[in-house]
Amino acid sequence: MRGKLDLDPATIRQARALARKAGRPIVTMAKRHTTVAVERATLRLAGLEGADPDGTPWVNRLLDSVRADLHEDGGLEHGVALPVWDALLRGEADDLATLAEKASAGSVRFRLPEGKDADRARRASRAQVQRGIRLIDRRRVERDRLIRRYGDAPRTPWIYLIVATGDIYEDIPQAQAAARAGADVIAVIRSTGQSLLDFVPEGATREGFAGTYATQENFRLMRAALDESSKELGRYVRLTNYASGLCMPEIAALAGMERLDMMLNDSMYGILFRDINPVRTFVDQRFSRQVHARAGIIINTGEDNYLTTADAIEAAHTVTTSQLLNEYFAKEAGLEDWQLGLGHAFEIDPDVPDSFRLELAHALLARELFPKAPLKWMPPTRHMTGDVFRGYLLDGFFNLAGALTGQGILLVGMMTEAVVTPWISDRDLALQNVRYVMNAAGNLHQDFRPEPEGFIVQRARQVLAESIDLLDRIVDDTLLNAIADGTFGLMKRPADAGKGLDGVARKSAAYYNPASEILEALRDGAGAPPQEPR
Repeated sequence: MRGKLDLDPATIRQARALARKAGRPIVTMAKRHTTVAVERATLRLAGLEGADPDGTPWVNRLLDSVRADLHEDGGLEHGVALPVWDALLRGEADDLATLAEKASAGSVRFRLPEGKDADRARRASRAQVQRGIRLIDRRRVERDRLIRRYGDAPRTPWIYLIVATGDIYEDIPQAQAAARAGADVIAVIRSTGQSLLDFVPEGATREGFAGTYATQENFRLMRAALDESSKELGRYVRLTNYASGLCMPEIAALAGMERLDMMLNDSMYGILFRDINPVRTFVDQRFSRQVHARAGIIINTGEDNYLTTADAIEAAHTVTTSQLLNEYFAKEAGLEDWQLGLGHAFEIDPDVPDSFRLELAHALLARELFPKAPLKWMPPTRHMTGDVFRGYLLDGFFNLAGALTGQGILLVGMMTEAVVTPWISDRDLALQNVRYVMNAAGNLHQDFRPEPEGFIVQRARQVLAESIDLLDRIVDDTLLNAIADGTFGLMKRPADAGKGLDGVARKSAAYYNPASEILEALRDGAGAPPQEPR
């Protein structure tokens, strides 16, 4: 089917083929490298948790000790599994927690085992990490069971709403109130700057900045609260957080173990907007997406952010290009179409003539390029002025665009965006806006058909053609160079710079990671494949 835009199937195939060509070198690079976050995620999957009296997680302490002892042999290049489980098998400690404590005190020495010692360490590490993977599997089954028990929200679209107080114990009642008011997905905004922390804070937190810290305990508390709301409301309420930044793989593992349902996980956001090293980001995002695939988590990508720094009309094709790349990276990691909440946004200046028609063209293009993906439709932010009446009207137009083009995940826009952190009353008004537009529009997307060869159709084809031209240039010059040149969001990020570069290593011949081995089996079809939620 050619759809409402009558896009040429051969042109779409060409776009996807170019995205694969542009993305393959990145995947090859990711397979050849590891990072401190990947190795710490492996320790977390093996059951190591908690922090020392100063708040430094034991996974950080243990990995730092291994790297220090094996510095002459390469340290991180060999991975953490063989040295750690070799130490356990040699009787240095009875368990990971004790080993981490002794290592941080300097009373353990690590080595890279060889021969039969390496074989034993390999088997022991895989057996223990497998328990963490099985926990993720059980939590996924639990989600499916609760959806059957409580019922599921209709996907027309899911209403996605943010809470962001900084205090998990304040977030909980706000989240539950939002669910009662009609929200299907609750996103807990992460504290400002957490993406640049090279550790995951421990415990329940009450002092975040413009958001609440992503921790395992905060995940557990909010998930339990929304399970109560699911029972009360007779529909499963989904929970979202952020698997991005320097601890992307660890947070993905914690999300899987605590049954989160969606995670913001974009292949380039951290590079462009947090100046995190590109190699570090691509290695981390591949591992994190393999975890998401196993956990049945839907990812949300971040193309909307490009349009907060670049012009939403001139740079529209960079959004489409990024969507195609994100799709390739996600599927290569094992995710399926129903897990791809690819991002796009309502960010054209409302004073531009035909701005709404342009928005419809871009939204409908995304909908038809990715017909089986839910898509995440983002509200206006860049052109919110502080005039709450104008902002409320603009959000209404945003909601109408989502209704007209059949978006799957609609993030609720706030009329106080860019003015203050919204209050519960602001959220209630915003949800009223969504309910009115969605109820009034009904299945209007079934009736909406742009004029053949008209403005909307021509604009969509133009953006797709520009995206193909850009992908063609990226194939010739590499994606890393395109990022370095400021192609996306006007941000120039060279591959040999950025935060976290010192936490990247090229794998040695002796490298072993049991988590990667298990997750690769799923990607290759040997594990239980993701199944679409009912």
